[in-house]
Amino acid sequence: MEFSFGIEHEVAFLNKEGKFADFSRTRFDDFDQIIQELPLYPQDYPQLRIGDAGIKKKRWYIEGFERFEDSETVVDCVPKGIEIRTRIHSSIKDTISELTESFHLLTDIAHSFGFTPVLLSFNPYHAVFEPAPPLNAYEIKRRQASPEKQTAHIPMLTYGPDLNLSVKDQTTEGVIDIGKKLTYCSPFVVPFSYSSPFYEGNLWDGLSMRTFVRTGARPAVMVFIDEPEKLLKSSPSLTKKARLPAEVGRIEFKAFDSCGDFSLYSGLFALLKGIVLDLSLSGRAVVPDAGLHQLSAQDGFDNDQVFLGAKEIVHAAKIALGSDPDGEMLAPIEKLLEERKTPAHEMIRLFSQEPSIEETLKRTYRGSGVSARP
Repeated sequence: MEFSFGIEHEVAFLNKEGKFADFSRTRFDDFDQIIQELPLYPQDYPQLRIGDAGIKKKRWYIEGFERFEDSETVVDCVPKGIEIRTRIHSSIKDTISELTESFHLLTDIAHSFGFTPVLLSFNPYHAVFEPAPPLNAYEIKRRQASPEKQTAHIPMLTYGPDLNLSVKDQTTEGVIDIGKKLTYCSPFVVPFSYSSPFYEGNLWDGLSMRTFVRTGARPAVMVFIDEPEKLLKSSPSLTKKARLPAEVGRIEFKAFDSCGDFSLYSGLFALLKGIVLDLSLSGRAVVPDAGLHQLSAQDGFDNDQVFLGAKEIVHAAKIALGSDPDGEMLAPIEKLLEERKTPAHEMIRLFSQEPSIEETLKRTYRGSGVSARP
């Protein structure tokens, strides 16, 4: 099988006062000044989608909650952070290399404006996002267009990646089946990425508040197809009409937490690739199991059902990859599984040394596979 890969990674920030720079204390222009200084690569298009609002003009763009008046024209965007996206690559290595380069560029320019990138996957202070002013009649009507628009307030609290992959010459039915398979596997594999142990200003009694709140209400996987008659009706959605030719056949795994060590993304990509190649795993699901995701979010690999499920999936993926060099990228995954740990455990350890969320967040990108280069 011939694979293609791409990744979208959401970055949160501390501001120059050392406070968490979320929607409560940050304006669009605060982040837009950073975006304006980052380069534009015309050759990226039409591979990358710009979108109707025109915000997604570069490899970096402001992630936020778009506001409308009485038409599709965006009149404001409440920011939560900056997203990095890569072009489509034929190898995992090249995908992560571009992500790392883009992260370093973002970091250097963000620092010049007093912002410091930090790694986490759920807003550590706010449990809800309430649009202000409240949604108008047009916006309320617009939100009924899809299950994802109805839950658009949830992503304002979360920070997470989309790991995108596609397989050449797959039928629409084949791509949808892969989406079902990955949706079923999701609660067992997402602990490898957990990085959201904070909630309402303190430690949460669990490892991933993002997973606990998000997955089930939102999709674990999204599959893009170009045959509207084959779209599945489900809530949350599993399938979506491709918006440009480069999206046709794309499988977006959306349930992982963000990773501060980008080599872990390599391992997660290799794991997803192995799951796609595997012929032994029979589980399928159209919508993610919300209850099992919540159990996984709280206990991680301490839960035997989650641990044994993850063990079976990793073993199957490794066998399926065989002599493929990408199989070596599973090493950090296998280490976490052997220790029954998640990245959130290290965040909890750092917090125990100095119980300050901000001080913990300052150390999230340091000493990992990518440095924030302060």
